[in-house]
Amino acid sequence: MTGCFHCGEPVPAGVDFHFEFEGEQQACCCPGCQAVAHTIIDCGLGSYYQHRSAPAPRAEAVPDELKRLQHYDLADIQQDFVSERDQLKEVQLSVSGLSCAACAWLIERHLSQLPGVRLIQVNSTTERARLRWDPEQVSLSRLLAAFAEIGYQARPFLPQAQEQAYRREVKSYLLRLGVAGIASMQVMMVGFALYEDLFPDIDAELVQYFRWVSLWLSVPVMAYSALPFYRNAWRGVKNRALNMDLPVSLAMIFAFVASVYATVTDTGEVYYECVSMFAFLLLSGRFLEMRAKRKAAESTANLSHHVPMLARLETPDGEQEVAARTLVPGQVVLVTPGSPIPADAEILEGSTSVDESMLTGEHLPVHRGTGERVFAGTTNVESPLRLRVLRPLAEARVSEILRAQDDALLEKPRVALLADQLSRYFVAALLLVTLGTYLAWLQHAPDKAFWVMLSVLVATCPCALSLATPTALTVASSRLTGAGILARRGHVLDTLPKATRVVFDKTGTLTRGEVALASVSLLGRRTEAEVLAIAAALEAQSEHPIARAFRPYRDHRLTVSERENLVGRGLRGVIDGQGWRLGSAAWLSPGAEDDALCVYLADEEGLVARFELADPLRDDAERLVRRCREQGLATTILTGDGSGQADKVARQLGVDELVKNASPDDKLAYLHARDAAGEVCLMVGDGINDAPVLAGAHVSFAMAGGTDIAKNSADAILLGDDLQRILVARRVAGRCRRVIKQNFSWALGYNLVILPLAAMGHVSPWFAMLGMSASSLIVMTNSLRLSRS
Repeated sequence: MTGCFHCGEPVPAGVDFHFEFEGEQQACCCPGCQAVAHTIIDCGLGSYYQHRSAPAPRAEAVPDELKRLQHYDLADIQQDFVSERDQLKEVQLSVSGLSCAACAWLIERHLSQLPGVRLIQVNSTTERARLRWDPEQVSLSRLLAAFAEIGYQARPFLPQAQEQAYRREVKSYLLRLGVAGIASMQVMMVGFALYEDLFPDIDAELVQYFRWVSLWLSVPVMAYSALPFYRNAWRGVKNRALNMDLPVSLAMIFAFVASVYATVTDTGEVYYECVSMFAFLLLSGRFLEMRAKRKAAESTANLSHHVPMLARLETPDGEQEVAARTLVPGQVVLVTPGSPIPADAEILEGSTSVDESMLTGEHLPVHRGTGERVFAGTTNVESPLRLRVLRPLAEARVSEILRAQDDALLEKPRVALLADQLSRYFVAALLLVTLGTYLAWLQHAPDKAFWVMLSVLVATCPCALSLATPTALTVASSRLTGAGILARRGHVLDTLPKATRVVFDKTGTLTRGEVALASVSLLGRRTEAEVLAIAAALEAQSEHPIARAFRPYRDHRLTVSERENLVGRGLRGVIDGQGWRLGSAAWLSPGAEDDALCVYLADEEGLVARFELADPLRDDAERLVRRCREQGLATTILTGDGSGQADKVARQLGVDELVKNASPDDKLAYLHARDAAGEVCLMVGDGINDAPVLAGAHVSFAMAGGTDIAKNSADAILLGDDLQRILVARRVAGRCRRVIKQNFSWALGYNLVILPLAAMGHVSPWFAMLGMSASSLIVMTNSLRLSRS
């Protein structure tokens, strides 16, 4: 007997259940294990079998849909896509079947009612959902089954599986579109011949024959091509939610049934060509919308393509190729030129250029040498490297960025929530107006009532309205990510254009955060090289930031004895039998008044040298402040530094206001005061002490090199050190806001114009259908312009 590939139990003699995995036939002990194994592989989770620590439990012989979902509860499978936060689990899901914002609202309402669900957010543009739940109260398989209960299919988001699902959906749409197109052409040929009286002497029996031909040609369109519209409409009705496919489905069904009745009874007019052409044009519009959504969403997933799959692990027996996600801190990996770096790591051996554009947006490679850190997903350009893994792939910077990016896409700004509500109420209002129109025409012209009602139903379908906001937000978020700006909160795009004041932390934000030697003033007989070497020797064992400024001048021939660190004053020690002191002006030169950061060196006789230190400004800080002023933004430096260095930086940059020697509470109080004065503040910072004010600002940015606490508190993160990206983000946000307004203006304006015309009988059903499809495409195309901003 051989063991079952899935559960490990013996395979009885004569039993033949197999499945293919990695090109080889694998044996199973029962059809249940075979079905579950097929499901795992079909879902793109074949890596489970490569990395599991034990065989899976045996499956029952005939698992139903719920039991097929239960493999998602296995810990070995969940480690590929589930993260844990505060004893809660979180997953990104790919959801098929979404057609509009109402679908997203329905899913959120249904899932939020389940016990243990702490968060459910759905993005109808990217067709993804973010789900957070308490594993003690509900399982992942139960949550996935809840999607199926209301007619949607949800699976963990995996880029390869998503690509396959997209291709299947494209194939299905093209097939339905082909059937509708061919049938429409045939029906239109017959329809034009009848309605244009091309055959005035045609026999009545032949007219009836043509009607029956049109009927049978329209059946495949109604039964197959239009099926997605019926499903979405029924899903909404069943769950007591209105979506935009409801008026579409009603219009098609009413027109077809009325035409069938006219054909069977040989009375009235038939509109088979309108029904077929309506389905064809609507499917064409949906197909183009799907392609546009794909283009809008694909850049949001671009980073996921950079997540490395394999790594070359150094072992006592030589090199071994392993899955990158299995690497653990402390392991050593080798990276050849041109290969992606498999984990956040420290360089042990080698020096090279690294392409970090996928993280920072900077396209020029940067030099990295021994002792420096490199990040997963970046590319080694020139020379081989030997690296020590610092963090597993799940905790790497690229993984953190992916999670934060998805969070931002799924977190809905106020304008998106308003659009969702508006589109739902609009459908209800549309149905009432349609009913009122029908009743009114029934009183005056009963023969036209039905067709006028159809025109109103079709012309005012709120497809464009439901697409106006989510598409623009998705494209703008993708544009920011491509520019090296990670928006972590959904309100960033909404708030940035409203900012009236930019508030900067000084150290590490406007300055480099690295103390450097600016000048040396000799006060004795020693040369500059001598005093620098003595100061470097005294600071050699110190980790103070000032000590790092003297390290380049270290002379290892000088040794210090009797070294003593005097807190708040400085250092003293003996070199070659002579006593030396290095420290503050208050200690060594009490009468000195400096507006810069200075330290003094003195021997036993007195002062020998004065060192002026500075935290250099970032190269683009002055330009940023100038451009802020040009755009009408007030500027403030809000710093905890109480020295004259803060005044010097403020003068050099020309900011409007300086608030120095401010504690974290003082900084927060300043923002509250600006808020009370009616100002909207954009805060930029990087340190632990900036965390409260970053969290409390209207909108905030953290620097890429800032502390983790600062980055977690901020609304957005600059992935590189280019401060100009703050203004890039504001420009993109401003354009996004204008595009949303344009989309709303068009969608609402179109409906306000077409509604009275359709209600008065001036719009035929086929023209209404064409206008509705064109309106949606205009909104999508307008939103895609943001990708070029």
